[in-house]
Amino acid sequence: MRLLRSTDLALRVLMRLAMAGPTTPTTRDVAAAMEVPYTHAAKVVAELQHMGLLDARRGRGGGLTLTEKGRSASVGEVVRAFEGDGDVVDCEGGATPCPLSSGCRLRGALRRAQETFFASLDPLTIADMVAEPTGPLLLGIGSRPAD
Repeated sequence: MRLLRSTDLALRVLMRLAMAGPTTPTTRDVAAAMEVPYTHAAKVVAELQHMGLLDARRGRGGGLTLTEKGRSASVGEVVRAFEGDGDVVDCEGGATPCPLSSGCRLRGALRRAQETFFASLDPLTIADMVAEPTGPLLLGIGSRPAD
């Protein structure tokens, strides 16, 4: 299974904020550190804020902070929210629906595999993801000297 770019970015943003300490990076800071377009980062930040996983404050002294809910959030919960609960394959959509959809066993097998994937991420929290050696590496993201 391949994660959407927004799912990957959401997890990395939460992990980065878990290591931010007293600093409050902005969405622009996060976008630059993660080397993604600002608009993409802004959409992900807005969704994370809507989920209650981070607070975003505008203006002077503003920035992004991880909420307690964000720190203890299940990685599986975040992945489900960004990936959606749709099937791995779209058997009935598109211009030509699959002729096997009424009796296919593959769709169910892929659905079970997807649920197993999500379930394997459920016990992990964002706080778990920033334990050694990952946390210190996150602090160095975006602080590389310019060429």
